[in-house]
Amino acid sequence: MPGPADGWSPVQFSTHPLRPTRSTDTPTSDADPATVADPPAATGRRPGRRALAVAAGATVLVLAGAGTAVANAHKTVTLDVDGSTRTLSTFAGSVSGLLKAQDVTVGERDSVSTSGALQDGATVVVRHAHQITVLQDGAQQVVWTTALTADEALATLSARGGDVALVASRSDSSGRLDLSLDLALHGKAQVLVDGTTLDVPQADVSVGEALAALGVQLGALDEVTVKDAPDGVQVVVTRIAVQDVTVTSDVAYASSTTDDPKRYVGTSKVVTAGVPGVRTQVQRVTTADGVERTRVTLSDQVTTAPVDEVVAVGTKARPAAPAPVDTGSSPVGASASSGGLNWAALAACESGGRPDAVSKSGKYYGLYQFSLSTWAGVGGSGLPSQASADEQTARAQALYDRSGAGQWPVCGARLFG
Repeated sequence: MPGPADGWSPVQFSTHPLRPTRSTDTPTSDADPATVADPPAATGRRPGRRALAVAAGATVLVLAGAGTAVANAHKTVTLDVDGSTRTLSTFAGSVSGLLKAQDVTVGERDSVSTSGALQDGATVVVRHAHQITVLQDGAQQVVWTTALTADEALATLSARGGDVALVASRSDSSGRLDLSLDLALHGKAQVLVDGTTLDVPQADVSVGEALAALGVQLGALDEVTVKDAPDGVQVVVTRIAVQDVTVTSDVAYASSTTDDPKRYVGTSKVVTAGVPGVRTQVQRVTTADGVERTRVTLSDQVTTAPVDEVVAVGTKARPAAPAPVDTGSSPVGASASSGGLNWAALAACESGGRPDAVSKSGKYYGLYQFSLSTWAGVGGSGLPSQASADEQTARAQALYDRSGAGQWPVCGARLFG
């Protein structure tokens, strides 16, 4: 930023050693006595006149030389320190002398536009280096820069390639933004917040001043970055939210079997139903503008234990097939005529073809939906649904031979399909 002109000069002309002084005292001479002795009479000149004339001439030469030296030493220069500019009058002979006289300290990372002898009319530009945080391709790092504005720093950092932005961090517990750069000296600045782009009235202000001018309020966790834009810079406000959420999921149950001597071999029944357990996790979810960024598990435990399944498996041997009811050579109770019928179609109609089927009422069992009394009447024992498919078919054939297809009033016609 331009600063006031400063006419400071480190030299006071009234005390310059080359400036003559006046005295009312009678001068005393420290000249060589021989210089003021009377000359021979033949010269006709007053004693000491030539010596005084030579001395006077020497004095004029000394004064003239001093004036020239003063004029050559005096300079008018411009000093620009971090954008604060002053015009100075100085007798410094070098750039380093000028900076020392102005109490301007220069470190190894700082930059000075010129060095060596100081010339009249020179402009000396000093830029002090400072640290800024840079976000490049999602990773933060701290770098040094002598840039005065955000757009200047971004232009310099563009040589790094990738997506580069400046990070305005929270400087202290007060939450105040810390980015030691104005936004832009030239061009314009915008603020992107909550999906809306706002123009900053004045670009040569800090990030905090720009947000304040637009009335943008920041949350305690919100992030602010500055990135390059086609015609200036853009301040991006990212709303950060952190929430602890509870997530539940199932815990699988185990399954085991146990022998059941009361059940026939090849049959089984679930005696204890399996119930999944419950796993409860507390997770901390961080979102940026509503999009999940991270999820961290804070606790993880099984809050409800699973109930394991138990299946009873039959070990009881099946009884031998009963003797045929006739003297033929057909299977149990089956005649030649019944053996040629479509028993698969009848079973599909009665039970869906499932040997262990049980009706909703609990009165009918197996492939052909025997009642217990009918099953016992054809020599069956136990539950029809626990007998093999072959045994059920043989006894159904025996029932057909004895009583006909009328035993199956709805599906009996399927035997002839």
